[in-house]
Amino acid sequence: MKNKKGILMLKRHERRGMWLNRLICLCCILLISVLSVFAQQIQVTGLVKDTFGEPIIGANIIEKGTTNGVITDLNGNFVLSVKSNSTLVISYLGYISQEIKAEQGKNIQITMKEDSQTLDEVVVVGFGTQKKVNLTGSVGVATSKEIESRPVTSATQALQGVVPGLKITTSSGDINSTMDISVRGVGTIGEGSDGSPLILIDGMEGDLNTVNPQDIASISVLKDAAASSIYGSRAPFGVILVTTKNGKQGKAVVNYNNNFRFSSPLSLPESLDSYSWAVMVNQAQINAGGSPYYSNETMQKMLDFQAGKLQHGIDPDPKNPTYAWEDMWSKGYANTNLYDETYKSFIFSQEHNLSVSGGSDALTYYVSANYLNQGGALKIAEDGLDRYNVTAKLSAKVTNWLTLNTNIRYTNNSYSGPSTAMNYNFYGRQNWPNIPMYDPNGHFFQETALGIAEGGEKTIKSDRHYYQAALVFEPIKNWITKAEINYSIFNEKTKSYSLPTYLWTPSNVQRTGTSSSTLSKKNVEDRFLNMNVFSEYSRSFADTHNFKIMVGFQSEEMKQQGQYGLKYGLLDYDLPEFDLTNSLNGSGNTVSPTLTGYSNEWATVGFFGRFNYDYKGRYLFEANLRYDGSSRFRSDSRWVASPSFSVGWNIAQEDFWKSLSDVVSQLKVRASYGQLANQNTSSWYPTYRSMTLSALSGNWLNANGTRPNTALVGALVSSSLTWETVRTYNIGIDYGLFNNRLTGSFDYFERKTLDMVGPAPELPVTLGLTAARTNNTDLRTKGWEFSISWKDRTKFGLNYGVNLSLSDQQTYIDYYPGNATNSIGSNGSKSSYISGQKIGLIWGYETIGIAKTQQEMDAHLATLPNGGQDALGTQTKWEAGDIMYRDLNNDGKISAGSRTLDDHGDLKVLGDLNPHYFVGLDLIADWKGFDIRTFFQGVLDHDYWPGGDSSSKNEGAGGYFWGTRGNRSIWHARGFTVHQDYFRAEPIGLAGHEIPANIDSYYPRPLFSLSGYGNGKNQYVQSRYMQNARYIRLKNLQVGYTLPSSITNKAGISKCRIFFSGENIVTFTPLFKLFDPETAMGGVGGNAYPLSRTWSFGLSLTL
Repeated sequence: MKNKKGILMLKRHERRGMWLNRLICLCCILLISVLSVFAQQIQVTGLVKDTFGEPIIGANIIEKGTTNGVITDLNGNFVLSVKSNSTLVISYLGYISQEIKAEQGKNIQITMKEDSQTLDEVVVVGFGTQKKVNLTGSVGVATSKEIESRPVTSATQALQGVVPGLKITTSSGDINSTMDISVRGVGTIGEGSDGSPLILIDGMEGDLNTVNPQDIASISVLKDAAASSIYGSRAPFGVILVTTKNGKQGKAVVNYNNNFRFSSPLSLPESLDSYSWAVMVNQAQINAGGSPYYSNETMQKMLDFQAGKLQHGIDPDPKNPTYAWEDMWSKGYANTNLYDETYKSFIFSQEHNLSVSGGSDALTYYVSANYLNQGGALKIAEDGLDRYNVTAKLSAKVTNWLTLNTNIRYTNNSYSGPSTAMNYNFYGRQNWPNIPMYDPNGHFFQETALGIAEGGEKTIKSDRHYYQAALVFEPIKNWITKAEINYSIFNEKTKSYSLPTYLWTPSNVQRTGTSSSTLSKKNVEDRFLNMNVFSEYSRSFADTHNFKIMVGFQSEEMKQQGQYGLKYGLLDYDLPEFDLTNSLNGSGNTVSPTLTGYSNEWATVGFFGRFNYDYKGRYLFEANLRYDGSSRFRSDSRWVASPSFSVGWNIAQEDFWKSLSDVVSQLKVRASYGQLANQNTSSWYPTYRSMTLSALSGNWLNANGTRPNTALVGALVSSSLTWETVRTYNIGIDYGLFNNRLTGSFDYFERKTLDMVGPAPELPVTLGLTAARTNNTDLRTKGWEFSISWKDRTKFGLNYGVNLSLSDQQTYIDYYPGNATNSIGSNGSKSSYISGQKIGLIWGYETIGIAKTQQEMDAHLATLPNGGQDALGTQTKWEAGDIMYRDLNNDGKISAGSRTLDDHGDLKVLGDLNPHYFVGLDLIADWKGFDIRTFFQGVLDHDYWPGGDSSSKNEGAGGYFWGTRGNRSIWHARGFTVHQDYFRAEPIGLAGHEIPANIDSYYPRPLFSLSGYGNGKNQYVQSRYMQNARYIRLKNLQVGYTLPSSITNKAGISKCRIFFSGENIVTFTPLFKLFDPETAMGGVGGNAYPLSRTWSFGLSLTL
C-alpha cells in the first residue's frame, strides 16, 4: 500500500512539474514577446530650424503611415517614440515638407526650406479647383485665418475689407440686419433686377450670414465673367464660393473654442442740455417772426433741475393734479440724454464651437456644432439673437473608383425685439431733452420710447436645412465624373403683436383710450432643389501640352409659399394667440381678420462646358460656355448662351527669364472677356402679365350683404421683354518677388450691363393702363483692384506678414430714356439718372459763408441785382446768420435754373454719393507661441450729403443733421450738442445764464417755418456742409498665446491657444461726429441703430 501511495504521489508531482514547466515556458514566451515589442520601439530626438538657424515652433513630426506624432516645443526640439526603420514626416505651414529616416541615439538636425510656390496653391473655382498659377480669370481668396477668432455675428462681417473688389457695407448695427454684398460695385439699375453675387456654400446656394465662421476653410470670389460664366445667368455679378472644412485621415481631432464678448454702442449723439435746447428753440421761433416757445419760468426750472434743486422733470397740472401732467413739450424741465437712456453701455454675448474630425482611408468625417448668443443694444426694450449651427460631413470610399460624399447642415436663428421698430424719422425729433424719460412714479413718459418699450414684441424664427449628396466616379485615371443632388428647406415664422400704450397719471393710474391691439403671423417656406452632373478629363502629352475639358448639366427649382394672418383684440396680453382674440378694435368695432397666402416657383436648366489648355505652364487658355433656360422668360426668349474666354502668359516660366528668377520668381499677365445674362429679378415672372384675384374685397355690398370678389388686371408687359446682358472685360497681372516673399496682383476691368429694364415709353392717358416697360437702359462700371503681400521670417524666429488691398469702381449711365429733359432731379434718385453721367452725382450750391453782420449780407445781395437769393426762400428776409451763396453763372441771382443738365443755374457737382477706394490692411506676426493680428479696413473717399433737400419738403433726412430747419416746424426739431454751434449775433438766454454770441458758427441761425415749407433757405444742398465720410477703422486686433506642447501634452491636449480680440476699436475719420461713417447712409439721414465696439476673450483647445 505504501508503495502504491508513493507511486501515486510521484505521479502527482510529475504532473505538477509538467504544468509548472509549461507555465514557466509560457511566461518566458510572453516576456520575450513583450521585450521584442519594446525592442522594436526607438526614441528619436531632434531639432527643427529654418534656413536662418532659428528654431521652428509647432512643426508637426509624424510617424509616416500612422497617427503617432508630436509638435516641436518653444526651442524647436521634439522627442518621439517610433518603430525602428520608420520614416518621419516633418511639416510646417509655409515650408516644404520633408521625410527622414528615424535613427536612435542621434539628435537629428532638420533644416526646413520655405515653400516658394505661393502662387501654385490650389484655388476653388466653378465646379472644381485650379492651381492659382494657372488661373486666367480674376479670383480673390480668403482663408480661415482671416475669419477665425473674430467677435462677429456672421462670416460676412469678417470678410469686410479682406478681398479687393468685394464690397461689403452696412447701414445699421441692428443684430437682425444683414450687410450688403456686391462684387465690383453697382451691377444693374434695371427695374426689379438684382445685382447681388451668387453665394454657394459647398457648391449649394446658401446664406453667408448663417454659416458658422469656424466651419469655413476658404472663400473664393469669382469676379470677372471668365471665372463666373460657368454658372451662367445666376451669376452675372460674381460668385462667392464658400468651402467648409472636411475630415482628414488620422486619429480623431477634437476642437473646442469659445469667446465671450463685451460690447458698447459707437457714435451715439449727446443731447443738448434742456436749457440750451430751450434757448435755441426760442431763438428759432423769434427768427421766424414768432413768439418764444418756452417761458422764463420753465427755463429757470430747467436750470434748477440741472443744479439738483428740482426733481422729476415734470409737474402735475395745477388745474387737474390727480389726472393730468403739465404739457410735456412746453413745461417739461428734465435734462434727458436721449440715446444714453435708449441704448446699453454694456452688452454681453458669447459663442461656443465644438468640432470632431478624423477618419481612415475608407471614411473621413467632420462634425461640428456652434452656438451664438448675441445681445442687443437696446436698454428700453429687449432684443437679441440666438443661432445654432450643426454640420456633418462624411466622405466614404466605396471602391477604388467610387466615392460617396454627404453633407448635412442645419441652422436655426431666433431673433426677438420690440414690435414697434425704431422709427428714426421720429426718434429724437419727438424726444426733446426737457422731457423726462420716466415720470415721477417710474413709468415711461416719452411716448416714442414708450411705444418701443411696451408696445409689443416681434419674434423671427428661421430654420435652414441643407442636404447634399455626391457620387464621384473615376473609372480611369484623370477622368472624373461627379453627380450631385442638393436640397434645401427654409422656414421662417414671424410673430408680432402690438399693444396699446398709455401714459400714467400723477395718481399712478394708467390712462385708457381707443388704441387697438393686434396679432399677426407670417410663415414663409422655400424649397430649393438643385442637381449637377459634370465630367472632367485631363491629359498631358510629353509633359508639354496639358489639356482639361469638362461638360455638365445643372437644374434648379425653387418653390415658395407663404401665409399671413392678422387679428384685432388680444384678450390676454401675456398670451398673444389667435384663439385669444375677439376681432374688436380699440373702439369696440368688429374688424374682420386678414388672411392672405401665396405661392411662387421658378426653374432653370443649364448646360455648360469648360476647356483648359496650357503649354508647359507658360501659355494658358480657357474657354467657358453656358446655355441657360429660365421659366421667368417666355418661350421665344427663354434660352440664352453665355460664352467667356481668357488667356494668360506665365512670363516667369520662360527660358529667357531664368536669370531674373531669383528676383522675380512669378510673373503672369492675363486677360478675359465674357458675356452673361441676368435672370435674377425681384419679380418671379417679370415677362408675364399678372392678375390679382381677391376674395370678398370689393368696395360695395352684394344683395346678401357680402362683399364681392375682385380681379385686378396688372400693368401691360412688353412681349419683347428679355434678358439683361452683362459683358465684362478684364486684364490683370500676378507677381511674386524675392522667392515669393513679396506677392500681389493688379486687375483693371470694365463691365457693361445692357438692355436693362427701364422706364416705359409715354402712351396716351386714355389707354387707362400703365405702359409696358422695355429693355432700354445701359450701364457701365469700370475699376481696378490691387493687392500686395509680404511674408518673411527673421533670424530670431519672428514670422510676420503685411497684406494690403485697394480697389475702386466708377459707374456711368450710358443710356437712360426715362429722363428726356436731362433733369438733375433729386440727388441719388432715379430722377437724377442722365445718359452719359456718373451715377449718384450730388448737385448743390457753392457756399461763400455765413453773413456775420447785416451789412455783410446786404453787400452780398447788392451783387445780385436780378433777384438776390429770393428764389431760395422769401418767408423771412435775408439777415445776418443766413447763408450767402455764390453766383456761379453770373446772372445776378441765385437759382437752380431749370434744374437740368443744360440749365442748372448756380448748381454744380459737389461729389458723388458712392464710396471709393476700399482698403484693407492686415498685419500679422508670431513668435515663440505668441501671435498678433492687426486689421484695418476703410474707405478713402466718400462724398456724403447729410442735410436732406430743401427743394422738397425735406421730410426725414436732414433733421438729424440740422437740428432746426427753416422749412419745417418746431415739431421736427432735434437737439444735440453739435447743434449748439449756431449763429448768435449777441448773447441770448436768461439774465445771468446767457449763452455767448457766436458769429463764427458752424450752423446758420436757427429758423422754423411757422406755416408751409418755404423757409428752408439755409438748408439747400451746398458745399459748406458737404461731408467726406472716408475712414480707416481698426476693425480687428487679436493677441494670442499658444501654450508649449511640453505642458499641454501632459494633460492630453495637443494644442491650447488663449486669445484676446477687439472689433471696431478705433476710427479715424473727418466726418461730422454726429455720424458713424459706416452707417451714415442708413436709417433716416444717418440716424440709425448703432454699431458696437466689441472686446472678447476665449480659448481654443485641440485634443
